[in-house]
Amino acid sequence: MLKFLFFVLSALPIIAFAQPKADRVIVSKTESKLYLMSDHKVFREFKVAFGNNPTGHKQHEGDERTPEGKYVLDYKNDGSSFYKSIHISYPNKNDINIAKKKGVDPGGLIMIHGQRNGFGWLSSITQYFNWTDGCIAITNSEMDEIWEAVDIGTPIEIMP
Repeated sequence: MLKFLFFVLSALPIIAFAQPKADRVIVSKTESKLYLMSDHKVFREFKVAFGNNPTGHKQHEGDERTPEGKYVLDYKNDGSSFYKSIHISYPNKNDINIAKKKGVDPGGLIMIHGQRNGFGWLSSITQYFNWTDGCIAITNSEMDEIWEAVDIGTPIEIMP
């Protein structure tokens, strides 16, 4: 009985400070913010950096734009070139069709990720610039928070 009581009491701080799970992620390119949502309420927000050419929807591979629209966070990668990454399901069927009509490759591998491996200490500078090839970048410690709060299959909406 005493062991059980000790176990319950030791778990209380974890239970009391557990971050909610996001049921939706909203990104505002205008505000340079990523919002974690639960039950239609923001429970956490982050300053983010985008691609070097952030204005407008991603058109093709190499345009350094971050896509806009509704997607899904469809897999996590803890072994990427950046500190953890969560893949955004870009391109969708519409993106592919538009690119095909233009005769271009829509691109892909759009992620939410931390800093380039080995350069996390630079985030106090890099997060003031749009420096990715179209991804959404955050600090490594913030990536840890998002990693825990977001499950595979969570919808993400990226707005202008």
